[in-house]
Amino acid sequence: MNVQSFIGGTPLVELRTFDVPAGVRIFAKAEFMNPGGSIKDRIVRHILDDAERRGLLRPGATIVENTSGNTGAAIAMLAATRGYRVVLTMPDKVSEEKRDTLRALGAEVIVCPTSAPPDSAEHYVTCARRIHAETPGSFMLNQYDNPLNAEAHFRSTGPEIWEALGRSVTAFVASGSTGGTISGTSRFLKSRNPSVTSVLLDPVGSIYHRYFHEGVVDPAQIAPYFVEGAGEDHLAKCMDFSVVDDVLQFTDADAFATCRHLAEREGLLCGGTSGANVWGAVRVARSLREPATVVTVLPDSGSKYISKVYNRDWLVRNGFAAGRDLSLETTA
Repeated sequence: MNVQSFIGGTPLVELRTFDVPAGVRIFAKAEFMNPGGSIKDRIVRHILDDAERRGLLRPGATIVENTSGNTGAAIAMLAATRGYRVVLTMPDKVSEEKRDTLRALGAEVIVCPTSAPPDSAEHYVTCARRIHAETPGSFMLNQYDNPLNAEAHFRSTGPEIWEALGRSVTAFVASGSTGGTISGTSRFLKSRNPSVTSVLLDPVGSIYHRYFHEGVVDPAQIAPYFVEGAGEDHLAKCMDFSVVDDVLQFTDADAFATCRHLAEREGLLCGGTSGANVWGAVRVARSLREPATVVTVLPDSGSKYISKVYNRDWLVRNGFAAGRDLSLETTA
């Protein structure tokens, strides 16, 4: 067996320290236990396997991709076992821990300004596409627009949740950037029980919330935020709103406060998207009556964000809670 044999099959952890109605349970799938440290291991294995079968990815080729870090780590990990060169582009808000991990795995990392607009040559997606076009024989996963992204979750994440919890699942809640997790998992769960509610979580500064509710993409609403791996400044084709029932907005403060709660009360050291997901799961759980089960995912580990989410100086410097114990903010 090699490292990819251990992708998937992650445990579901019941969260018991949040104030939700009696008889309403919250479960979180510990995706940080994948060998590459995140939920993105699932989609990268699925897409690379497909590309190799179809002859789109040949021995010794270069893989190019834009990433907020986790997809890049999965690519670098699997490329190391398959003999591919890797070039990754990412926005400069990505933590140093993530950048260093990618380099340690042998990837070339190109950092682009987070503030670059989507149509700019400096935008990390545009940069990746240019490198791909200029590199003969290269392969790009195109995770934002590739339907195999969502298919990976339809084939793995969704079935694993259903096998563990079955018809007790009331709602699935997750943030989205490419849309793969929310789209594929929700589609599978709804195929087994159409009454399952799917809730997408979107950070303030992203476009998905307004697009879902009003059908509008307003460039004026695009603004920087600190959470990595959630939200977007353009519509990803992988995002399937037909299986989404509602979209809730969260703030960086919501996500980071919940991260602290998870670490200090549940013993789970998780990244910002995990905090956002659990914040949303709690919001949904509080709207339900027993019996009900809300499921979410913990996409990656907090070890990738020690210099940010779990660094009090960084939190204070960026205006989060002015040094107060953030774990107290999560049930407000």
